[in-house]
Amino acid sequence: MNNLQHFDGPTFEANVLNAPEPVVVDFYADWCGPCHMMAPVVEQLATEFAGKVTIGKLDVDYNQEIAIRYGVMGIPTLGLFREGKLVDRLVGYPGGAAPIRAWIEKSATAATAKS
Repeated sequence: MNNLQHFDGPTFEANVLNAPEPVVVDFYADWCGPCHMMAPVVEQLATEFAGKVTIGKLDVDYNQEIAIRYGVMGIPTLGLFREGKLVDRLVGYPGGAAPIRAWIEKSATAATAKS
């Protein structure tokens, strides 16, 4: 079962900014080597966090205005959105699932605690 979503300009507001739960957006591009290394990890974590945190991908080449709006300067970048705001980011591929999982748990919990 694939829980990974794909975001773009028309769906970003509804599926990310207006989502009831935290949303992690993987800002990526097809030509980005580290993005390809991170892709299976993001897919795995989308399954692990299903029902708690929405995880999806956004291609920065086709959605430049969204990447610019949120200050994405390098890819891959993971952005954690809560209540329509970017509340945390993780830039670069940290080498595996464990650091990303820990970041999501810390950031999603912190975002929830502020609500």
